[in-house]
Amino acid sequence: MATGGFGLEYWLQWQVLICALIFLIPAIISIRLITTTKNNNTPTINYHHLWMPYWKNLHPIWLLIYRIFAFVSMAYLLYQTVTQFGFFVFFFYTQWTFLLVTIYFALGTVISAHGCWMLYNDHSLSIPNEEKDKFLKKDSIPVEDSMAKDNEASIKLQMQFNQEAGFWGNLMQNIYQTCAGAVLLTDIVFWCLLLPFQTGDNFKLTLLIGCMHFFNAVFLIIDSALNSLHFSWHGLTYFVLWSSVYIVFQWIMHVCCFSWWPYPFLDLATPWAPAWYLGIALFHLPCYGLYLLLFKAKVSMFPRAFIRVVANEKRL
Repeated sequence: MATGGFGLEYWLQWQVLICALIFLIPAIISIRLITTTKNNNTPTINYHHLWMPYWKNLHPIWLLIYRIFAFVSMAYLLYQTVTQFGFFVFFFYTQWTFLLVTIYFALGTVISAHGCWMLYNDHSLSIPNEEKDKFLKKDSIPVEDSMAKDNEASIKLQMQFNQEAGFWGNLMQNIYQTCAGAVLLTDIVFWCLLLPFQTGDNFKLTLLIGCMHFFNAVFLIIDSALNSLHFSWHGLTYFVLWSSVYIVFQWIMHVCCFSWWPYPFLDLATPWAPAWYLGIALFHLPCYGLYLLLFKAKVSMFPRAFIRVVANEKRL
């Protein structure tokens, strides 16, 4: 690794401006879409989506346990990576994304714990699943006096379920959609592009590196199979912004300090740089689209195994 950055002549090359436009234009469009479509044409996120499993027979405590396990496992792998290689590992997109997924599971653990706490401490919420289903399907409400307490519990249940996600809930939803595209981009590029063609002492596949490029996607996909979070094309905007911020970070670091690129296709010295940047930019679409297909498969292929916890939710 060399230090010292690049001279002015490096940044005045014609391909630098083109590469800048390739990632700045999508970033500007993403910001515009986020600001103009907020609270409009996007699925409504309620608080129960964050901690209530999508599997109708799965108790929320199991989703909590899984998120704790995923968080602890990823935090341990990240700790081992930093211990072995130092904080220089955050020069790579892999560690950026791995840290983001870890943050997602940390936030999900806290919110799931709060959801389970509400479930166990509010006895009016602790009604059988069949009663919940009947209420949520808008079955007739009993009129007998003996069922008055159940009716009151059902009303309170509806209020809890219709509670808006709030800042932290929406943050978790946006991080979730960002991670979905980022982990597939990271792993596909690593296993299909970098590993087969990179050689030398500077690039060696170890058990730790292999685990980081495997469990980042596996943990998130399993969570997607269990959770009730929404997933739509709108989340692509956050994914694009995430990658754009990483590119800006790399450029700033190379202006100030470094003259070594963590990924060869980011090097601006070659005339082929615009083609690489454009290819990576376009590759965001299939990566995010593939995860969206996985989400749609969960919804469409197992209609009897999964159930929406609130009636009249919009389907993608």
